[in-house]
Amino acid sequence: MLSRLMSSSIRSLDRECNCTVRLLDDSEYTCTIQRDAKGQYLFDLICHHLNLLEKDYFGIRYVDPDKQRHWLEFTKSIAKQIKSQPPFTMCLRVKFYPPDPAALKEEITRYLVFLQVKRDLYHGRLLCKTSDAALLAAHILQAEIGDHDPGKHPEGYSSKFQFFPKHSEKLERRIADIHKAELIPDFAGRTTDCFVFKNTLGS
Repeated sequence: MLSRLMSSSIRSLDRECNCTVRLLDDSEYTCTIQRDAKGQYLFDLICHHLNLLEKDYFGIRYVDPDKQRHWLEFTKSIAKQIKSQPPFTMCLRVKFYPPDPAALKEEITRYLVFLQVKRDLYHGRLLCKTSDAALLAAHILQAEIGDHDPGKHPEGYSSKFQFFPKHSEKLERRIADIHKAELIPDFAGRTTDCFVFKNTLGS
């Protein structure tokens, strides 16, 4: 009887595996799933964890044994797609940038998209005109340190931040100029939300 119970318990453990999903803020979400679980199950777990309702812009990405990146297909088994031994490591990323970021309803969605824009700029994956890159970087700067304050932000203050893999002093000055003069607080004293700008993400 005891041997049967132990055998059943071992088989149950064999059907389970651990997953770690790296989130956009670099924190990690860890869970245990059935080996035959499909991608949708894991995605729903993550969205529930984040209280993320506007799900359509996001996906889960993984790297195969040949170091190639893939998007996890939600209708297929996770284990069959990853083709490596557990524990599985994946990451939550923005799969589709919203055509109108200002139309996003949830604060968590705006925050996650903001983190993806920041990450893609830093790694050189977001290709856009220099003027648009400066605007995006200025919004990131405003989100990091708030409205420009001459008493707190001396000349060259923007050089402390790394927005791109590399950039010129001219671009650095342009970012600071936009932050100083163009990100004007509204009537309530708040600077315009960092996603209320013309859509440059597809450029």
